[in-house]
Amino acid sequence: MSKSPTLLLPSDYIAEATAAIHKATTRVYFMALMITDDDTTDLFIDALGNAAERGVEVVVAADLFTYGELGGHFLPIKFFTKRSRNTTAMVRELKSKGVQFDWLGRFSTTPFTGRTHIKALVVDDTVYSFGGINLYGKDLLNNIDYMFRCTDTRLADDIVHEATQITKADRGHYAYRSHKFTFGKDTVLTDGGFQGDSIIFRRACELAKQAEDVLLVSQYCPTGKLGRILKHKKRRLYFNRAELASPINRTVIHIGQVFSGHQTLYTRNRYLHAKFIIFTMPDGEKVAITGSHNFVYGGVLLGTREIALETRNPKIIKQLETFFKKHVA
Repeated sequence: MSKSPTLLLPSDYIAEATAAIHKATTRVYFMALMITDDDTTDLFIDALGNAAERGVEVVVAADLFTYGELGGHFLPIKFFTKRSRNTTAMVRELKSKGVQFDWLGRFSTTPFTGRTHIKALVVDDTVYSFGGINLYGKDLLNNIDYMFRCTDTRLADDIVHEATQITKADRGHYAYRSHKFTFGKDTVLTDGGFQGDSIIFRRACELAKQAEDVLLVSQYCPTGKLGRILKHKKRRLYFNRAELASPINRTVIHIGQVFSGHQTLYTRNRYLHAKFIIFTMPDGEKVAITGSHNFVYGGVLLGTREIALETRNPKIIKQLETFFKKHVA
């Protein structure tokens, strides 16, 4: 590992990533739940096209969930609303400039099954990941969130490999196995889409069992086995109050609270989209999991593809704690 990853707030992330793509010399790989072209993201989109035109390998994979968010998840016309048509035009233009673009989740049986929830960008040997930012103007402007940036050749290669394999699996209509790989002294965890299995959720449960104190920050109330473990731990849980959420997310939060019995300590009025847990162990050591996973069992059942970093690096954990104090507590 070249150095500790640096936490970036949404505005810093989009500005840095755009500038990095403009300077890219070999490769740009981008995988996300959502990608839209609007006032907040258009410079990023333009940078992708410009990079491809000057001969950089540019590969983009985004989830069809984008169209559901733009046009309504259950509406038969979701692909034909104005914003959806603009997105289709954007993809067509990117392809015309040489960008390899794949829509993921085309063969999912429901609007929420088999979604690719990973957020990862690789520019040459720099990785932006282990956070929750979507390339969607509403999220970038309004959500409390972050991404981490780190320049590390091996990590960049591994993330590109993961993105390539997940895209290949999606094309072949099969799930890519969940697994882990090392990043210096830390571990990267990836969920590949097997329904009912999540290495990230499983590891969160293992660490929660061992911990004396747990600080959880998430979009949703923790559920399933993790929610049950936390009932018996000293815990601080920060997730959105239902009134901050969209109708669908409001329902998820309500159901999570009913079945888990957990209450939130979150009192701010901006939508919380960050996702991390800091576990304090009996010997005082702190371990964190940070990434795209919301720590709810529903995503496990639905086979959602996710990425997370498990770290004991005090420099990374300190950044998460500072983010928590400034933007969540």
